[in-house]
Amino acid sequence: MHMKKYLLTLLSVACFCISSQAQIDYYFPGEEFDSAIPSPQSYLGYEIGEWHTRYDRLVAYFEKLAEVSPMAELKTIGYTNQLRPLVVLVISKSDNIQNLENIRQNHIKLVDPNQNMPDVSGMPAIINLAYSVHGNEPSGGEASILTAYWLLASKSELAGEIRNNAVVMIDPAINPDGRDRHTNWANMHKGFPPVADPLDREHNEIWPSGRVNHYWFDLNRDWLPLAHVELQKKIEWYHSWYPNVVGDFHEMGTNSTYFFEPTKAFSSENPVVPRKNYEEINSKFAGYFAKALDEIGSLYWTKEVFDNSYPGYGSTYPDIQGGLGLVFEQGSSRGHIQASQRGDITFEFTIKNQLKTSIATMEAGVREREYMHRYLREFFQTAVSEANSSRTKSYVFGDLYDESRNRLFLKLLLDHKIKVYENTRDISLEGQQFQKGKSWVVPTEQPQYRMVRSMFEKVTEFADSVFYDASSWTMALAYGIPYAAQGTVTMGEQITALPDRVVEFPQDGKYVAYLVDWSDYFAPKLLHQLQEAGIHVETSAKEFTSNTITGEKEFPAGTLVIPTAFQKLDDSKLHEILKSASEKSGVPVFATTTGFAVKGIDLGSNNVSAIQVPKVIMLIGQGTSQYEAGEIWHLMDTKVGMPISKVDISLFGRVNLYDYNTLILPSGNFSALSISQIAHIKDWLNRGGTIISLRMASQWLQSQEIVKEEDLQLETVKDPDFVSFGNRRDFEGAKAIGGSIYKGKLDITHPLGFGYRSGEIPVYRNSTIFFKPSKDKYQTPVRYAENPLMGGYISPSNLEKIKQSASVLVSPVGNGRVIHFIDNPNFRGTWFGTNKLFFNAIFFGNKI
Repeated sequence: MHMKKYLLTLLSVACFCISSQAQIDYYFPGEEFDSAIPSPQSYLGYEIGEWHTRYDRLVAYFEKLAEVSPMAELKTIGYTNQLRPLVVLVISKSDNIQNLENIRQNHIKLVDPNQNMPDVSGMPAIINLAYSVHGNEPSGGEASILTAYWLLASKSELAGEIRNNAVVMIDPAINPDGRDRHTNWANMHKGFPPVADPLDREHNEIWPSGRVNHYWFDLNRDWLPLAHVELQKKIEWYHSWYPNVVGDFHEMGTNSTYFFEPTKAFSSENPVVPRKNYEEINSKFAGYFAKALDEIGSLYWTKEVFDNSYPGYGSTYPDIQGGLGLVFEQGSSRGHIQASQRGDITFEFTIKNQLKTSIATMEAGVREREYMHRYLREFFQTAVSEANSSRTKSYVFGDLYDESRNRLFLKLLLDHKIKVYENTRDISLEGQQFQKGKSWVVPTEQPQYRMVRSMFEKVTEFADSVFYDASSWTMALAYGIPYAAQGTVTMGEQITALPDRVVEFPQDGKYVAYLVDWSDYFAPKLLHQLQEAGIHVETSAKEFTSNTITGEKEFPAGTLVIPTAFQKLDDSKLHEILKSASEKSGVPVFATTTGFAVKGIDLGSNNVSAIQVPKVIMLIGQGTSQYEAGEIWHLMDTKVGMPISKVDISLFGRVNLYDYNTLILPSGNFSALSISQIAHIKDWLNRGGTIISLRMASQWLQSQEIVKEEDLQLETVKDPDFVSFGNRRDFEGAKAIGGSIYKGKLDITHPLGFGYRSGEIPVYRNSTIFFKPSKDKYQTPVRYAENPLMGGYISPSNLEKIKQSASVLVSPVGNGRVIHFIDNPNFRGTWFGTNKLFFNAIFFGNKI
């Protein structure tokens, strides 16, 4: 028996070795490698593609490469929400690794047109290979391991040429948290042998998928808004280097082959990017990719579908920074092997294609390096010259009442290296007032002119009517910041960093009440801190002017009133907690020694009432939108610091809604709820509960007759009897609303309008859900303006529907109410201008 076991062991080892050599030949046929560099198999204990590699093991292998090779250096640029390191492996010849800072300083001279042009003939190409921004697109992350090994260990002429003439920076995973979520899923469901059936559990992740990060966001949309730490750190790193070439590696449906750029001309391209990028440079690089995939017989396609218009993609942002962003899409095995229309697709096959285009990207970057260096300088030179020929010479922005939102927008501009200056005079433009000290100037004549356009321009004319994603992304509108274009430019000192915020706070004393203006974006954060500390807080339903200890001040509806007479704490402790909350939130607190108002209601008015402490539950899980749920979770975590209970639909049978006063329903299908569970919701709602529903959730509530709102039905132009089959996508796609911005009319006297100073508000819409305004004339707090389109594409028939529909409405149900957000107020963690509508629904919902 012992001899038999020994022979079996020898046989299994022999089989593994044969398999190992076969896989080396599969990925690197005919190549020789430096034995001093450990191969992935020797370090990890398995061949790449045999298992999905955990992120910690991937990083450990990169650490090993940096340890054993003088041609590699591993840099940690930040950490994820789950404290996984965000790493970049830098590979070049050893002289370059020892001289990285000088190389960087010389390279970024190309970005500044005011500096003398350096000699580019000897400058290395700066190449960034970025993988796994979507965590469940794992072939890229595995290819990063093989790419790093090949570049360091291969004895080929090409590998040596790249090491000598490039600084290659490898991001193995922009989204490590999501990647590990998918990695664990695929590995825990792997069969022996693996199962190719697409219905097998391995190929069908549960909710939330590995695509998204910790907060369930799609990070490939975050390069512009920078809502998340992963991209905040990535952009900080990016602007320290300005790579010439950025590879952005993705996966797509299993039945597809391989996609690389160019994308569809004009309709898939960003309007501020020079035509040279699309018509000349893309074509130049495409030849390298075609050759690489032709060598192994892999099929591919180009010039179709994939979008490069939205600046927040990893393949578009580099195009607006003088580099070349390249999107790669591999048909996914979504596991270790999966059946497709062309036969079984293996994990190894998907990795091999990503490896080939990774090497081809480096080869192209090196061979075209002088050309790309000159283009980098040309890009920023032409940006300044384009600005000079523009009639708009500057933008002025600033909110008179919301310093927090001003600072948030200012930080966004600075993070994108946009030059901002103090405004030195009071200005009236387009019916808006911009005060000295509370507004800023962004000149268009600057190297980042194209990013300035992305932040402020409103675009409504397009080459196409079909959009993969958003058709509008004006960030000033998303922030709800008042702004205007100027044909002149007058400015003060440049703002190079976000200034410290000094919040004045009243001295300890004998006061009747403390007052907080709800206009400040972070006022909800302060309110939560006070309620958590057990402080009684009230709010005013009407505006008033109070004689505070610092002078008369006007307060709008929604103002927080903290009376000193009704607190369980003594005055000193109350003062201490208020001061701490003010410092943490950055929100000013005012004090008054009288309840008598100079103008408007007094503090003892019946229009001042207690704010209930929110007890919030959100239903999530299969069938609901992980994006919308994540947006809400992220909003309450990062902007309010308030925990909410996230409960899976499958566990709703254990929920007693009477433990909560607010139920949030993100978009989705709640058909998993039983008749008795729906009855429980109805009873709770009738007894005074508040439901906050988004988009499709409102349709579900309507289908269950929980609310009795009406869909908007208009006579539309009849479709022609015949449309060619080949044009069906464009014809039907034009009927969708792919993300556009509209002017809403806001009732600032409604509890959902508390804290707003203007009756106009930009809203974001990306659905064709249309509800009629409420039959109750008081309960449509946000409807659309007569000419609502502010940015993006919309068909004429959909535009007519928007004009007659509601953006936000309220359905009274018994003693409760349902607050419907037909437009998402929290879209991608970016819409600071509409977040307050959602905050108001949570804190003031029971006052409607």
